[in-house]
Amino acid sequence: MNMELDLNLSGLKPFQLRYWPVYERPHVHKGSFFGKIYTQMSDKVVPGAFNSPTYGQLDWQETLVKVVQFMGADSKASYEVIIGTDSEAQNGRADFVSAVIVHKKGRGGVYFWTRQKVDKLFSMRQRIWQEAIISLSLAERLVADFADMGLFDLNLEIHVDIGPNGETRQMIAEIVGMIRANGFKVATKPASWGASHVADRHV
Repeated sequence: MNMELDLNLSGLKPFQLRYWPVYERPHVHKGSFFGKIYTQMSDKVVPGAFNSPTYGQLDWQETLVKVVQFMGADSKASYEVIIGTDSEAQNGRADFVSAVIVHKKGRGGVYFWTRQKVDKLFSMRQRIWQEAIISLSLAERLVADFADMGLFDLNLEIHVDIGPNGETRQMIAEIVGMIRANGFKVATKPASWGASHVADRHV
């Protein structure tokens, strides 16, 4: 990615961690359940259009610019980036909404959301896995693009719309384990507000 930005980055730390893209990892093979889902989603990870209540409609690179500008405006503040996805399905077609939230701790924040549709999903289990894979893949892309700019000690957490109550409780261990195995922090209900509240309001 090649972007020329006039930004205040003096207080931001160099990005130190090396993230191994999920699709290059040895446990992601086409025959596995994880591999099949990731292969299906590989061309849907970063849609062309994002929306922001603050900035309006943006493409991916414009979204990155706004994230960088927001975090660079006050280098003494503490930030966290939250990524969460929620969905709704009808007749085998699921509507997925993902949110990228930049939380300035104690002082609000900004968020960006995007929508994509996936056909031939007939079970809740499939849909929950898709939500997790979309969020994980979006997180990988965000971290990779930040690293390409040589920037950021990025505090990122993935929020998943599963919890100890209801049918999704049986999926907690596998979903949380998968996300942690790929190097990211993860939150579940009731703490996963990025998915269950922010993304959910646009589904």
